[in-house]
Amino acid sequence: MHPYFSLQGRTALVTGGTRGIGKMIAKAFVEAGATVYVCARDAEACTLTATELSAFGKCHGISANLASEEAIEALAAQLSSEIGQLDILVNNAGTTWGAPLESYPVKGWEKVMQLNVTSVFSCIQHLLPLLRKAGSAENPARIINIGSVAGISSFGEDAYAYGPSKAALHQLSRILARELVTQHINVNVIAPGRFPSKMTSHIAKDAEALAEDTAMIPMKRWGREEEMAALAISLASTAGAYMTGNIIPIDGGFSL
Repeated sequence: MHPYFSLQGRTALVTGGTRGIGKMIAKAFVEAGATVYVCARDAEACTLTATELSAFGKCHGISANLASEEAIEALAAQLSSEIGQLDILVNNAGTTWGAPLESYPVKGWEKVMQLNVTSVFSCIQHLLPLLRKAGSAENPARIINIGSVAGISSFGEDAYAYGPSKAALHQLSRILARELVTQHINVNVIAPGRFPSKMTSHIAKDAEALAEDTAMIPMKRWGREEEMAALAISLASTAGAYMTGNIIPIDGGFSL
């Protein structure tokens, strides 16, 4: 790997890192030389993922339900006891809720906003001390928030809280990028279109739905694991050292 893209000697946390986009990014970071911690609610999934990815380098699992403020505090405390600094934080954990407009439940709205916005803010808050220790003018610490083209486009697909939650995350990221830049912490957003994940599995399993979905994408296909991996590495490595406050769609042209 070219030194520009190496993450050798760096430490990363990827929330929601046991499947989907989070796992794609975690694997890429391990392969690039980072020591990676994957976090998810399911303790068994954390253990299995850490074991699997350890075949490529160094990976550890931490179980935490990020919908709970207390769990986020405990996660930060555990990391602080194990590492001296956190070079890269990927806030990927998220959820959605679909229902018709007339019957869309308040509890669905609150759940989506809690995990997709509030918990991201809380993770950044509690992990700031470790990020500050890692950042320097030559090599800033990185926060990479996983947004969505749903926060850019108006295609709601009956998931009325999801797009607004991601739009809020995009704006929060821009505000934090401005504030944290003087502390040598970069904040950027990856806004994915369609990638294989649990959230999109219902489409992938239905040939007709998949055909309709890909017809709306200018490139006529979903994103691939290596494409997400390469973008995440770019933001986390030397390639992303002079970038902050960006919302980067990776969507085959969908947001056009």
